[in-house]
Amino acid sequence: MKINTLLLLFLFLGLSNYAQDTAKQGLKDSSTLNLKEAIDLAINKSNEASLANTKTQTRSLELQSVKNNQYPDFKISGQYLRLTNASINLKTNSNSGGTPNAAPKVNQLMLGQANLNLPLFSGFKLQNNINLSENLYQAELANSSQTKEEIAMKVVEYYANLYRAQKAVILIQENLKSAEQRVKDFTDLEKNGIIARNDLLKAQLQESKVQLTLDEAHKNVNVLNYYLVNLLKLSDDYTIGIDEHQFDNNQAINVIRNEEEALKNRKDLEALHFVEKANNYSIKVARSGYFPSLNLVAGYTALNLENVVTVGNAVNLGMGISYNLSSIFKNGKEVKIAKSKALETQQSEAVLTENIKIQVQQAFENYTLSLKQNLVYEQAIAQSSENYRIVKDKYDNGLSNTNDLLEADVEQLNSKINYAYSRANIMLKYYEMLSASGALTSSFNLTKN
Repeated sequence: MKINTLLLLFLFLGLSNYAQDTAKQGLKDSSTLNLKEAIDLAINKSNEASLANTKTQTRSLELQSVKNNQYPDFKISGQYLRLTNASINLKTNSNSGGTPNAAPKVNQLMLGQANLNLPLFSGFKLQNNINLSENLYQAELANSSQTKEEIAMKVVEYYANLYRAQKAVILIQENLKSAEQRVKDFTDLEKNGIIARNDLLKAQLQESKVQLTLDEAHKNVNVLNYYLVNLLKLSDDYTIGIDEHQFDNNQAINVIRNEEEALKNRKDLEALHFVEKANNYSIKVARSGYFPSLNLVAGYTALNLENVVTVGNAVNLGMGISYNLSSIFKNGKEVKIAKSKALETQQSEAVLTENIKIQVQQAFENYTLSLKQNLVYEQAIAQSSENYRIVKDKYDNGLSNTNDLLEADVEQLNSKINYAYSRANIMLKYYEMLSASGALTSSFNLTKN
């Protein structure tokens, strides 16, 4: 039966959106939160943003730790040892007459040392490690920015879906009022024998279906609201209201379709650039194993062996060199591994570059399509409204049946919902285009922590 299309339509609308809560409070009690405010909250308070910031902080600390390796190691140690009565026989322990002197009693040993070790040369390993860590830190900064771009896009999607869900509730509520009034009118007509009882039952069935669809739409609004307030770290009972005037000026915004700008702006691609640089330094670090290590060493020693010897101001200064001969054979594999990782990064960069170009083109086409669809849906409202008026006149004059009337009502509601959805879709596709170009968060002039 054609009336069943009403239920299918509403179920489709309900399942195509995530949801949010205003069932009992109603949309009028919502707290208005514009899109910029929502994105600002998300990129500063969400768990994903906090994790990205922590990862960046970790990389910063790792960089500082690597830089500390270029400074000298300075160690101080001291010992105090109690000894048993050791038997000591010193070869010089005799008097002039050849008679041995009594052995000294040794009960304790005190030893103090200070040692300094300063690396002078290690095949440029230290500096290359610093450069490697610096580029990994810059890559993590870029990854953090990319994460916040993705968070912002997630907010835009939730926000658009929330608007759709809320708008669907409003339109379905209006349709439910019409359905209820139709049932009242048909009840009076049926009592007076003007229409058959079957027509009244059809109207009542439609009212029931609209009510079920409205309950489903309220549920969807509740779920979407919960998703969004969780992401924004708002209280669970916070109800987000959306000012639909935000969707009015999207067609006037300049369209971005510059692949070169996108390649410059995309933070995920920038992160790969820094990883590639880090891999090049990693190759140099691996090659440093072919070189010997040269250190400046210095020390100070103070010693007191009771009744035997006292040493003070024993200062030493010199150079130390070490070389692992096995690195001649083993280090080649480490260099090959580093080169292979560098090649992986280059190939990943090429794949991402290609994908970015595709994403920019696809986002532009989707945005253009959304503008065209909006014009069609706007015309459909006028057409469906006029169609309903004509069918209603025919029905009142006995020239059309109940099925035609209810079907025209469904088409009228469908056109209104589609138009509301298309307005949100324009905004969504525009920001998807910004996201593909790596310019989403910057378009809001947000302050990031």
